[in-house]
Amino acid sequence: MDLLLVTAASLVAGFVDSIVGGGGLILVPALFAVFPNTHPATLFGVNKGASIWGTAAATLQYARRVQLPWRALLPAAGVCFAGSMLGAWAVTQISPDFLRRVLPLVLLGVLAYTLARKELGRHHAPRFYGRREALAASVLGVTIGFYDGFFGPGTGSFFVFLFVRWLGYDFLHASASAKLLNTTSNLAALMLFAWKGHVWWHFVVVMAVANVIGSLVGTRLALKHGSGFVRSVFIVVVSALILKTTYDAWM
Repeated sequence: MDLLLVTAASLVAGFVDSIVGGGGLILVPALFAVFPNTHPATLFGVNKGASIWGTAAATLQYARRVQLPWRALLPAAGVCFAGSMLGAWAVTQISPDFLRRVLPLVLLGVLAYTLARKELGRHHAPRFYGRREALAASVLGVTIGFYDGFFGPGTGSFFVFLFVRWLGYDFLHASASAKLLNTTSNLAALMLFAWKGHVWWHFVVVMAVANVIGSLVGTRLALKHGSGFVRSVFIVVVSALILKTTYDAWM
């Protein structure tokens, strides 16, 4: 029954994650509810072990249908991996608790800005090209990668928002680009958790299959309905993140 519950949560998480990120909002609470006495690092390791396959599958699906700026994204993915590793190491030295109270306010700002700018992310108009685009994507990758390793909640949504707001992508291209970087940051964290022995591989295998199935369904919907659909899901997910992080920080 425990495996069935967390596998179902992994399926839904893969669906949400593939569109705009935020799958951890579903899977992590489910893991903590089903295994309340388990070390948190183990549950985070199981979450990363399952979700990385869904984000990787989504990346491949998007890459087949969306023209991605690989010359900018590949170096960004490399520094994102390094940033996530550094963040995971930093969390062993410094407590991330101070971020808990700040995060809901940051997410509220992201939501307010997105709602105020009705045309934000509806049209694909990149602001940078060549080396400048690679540099901008790399700054984004190392910064959010570090955040993912250090703390984590809302990583996918931050990737999408910054690709839209800073680099000028539409929501569909932003989501596709975010998947590649999120996959590398997840890989870095998973390697660290696995090295420390915090991954239940017998659970991960089943949950990963469900996560990929959910991811494929979500990706197809995003590709079919385009940026407007992704923008709507983004607003819903960020709103849910605000409620969840506010409850965690203040209640």
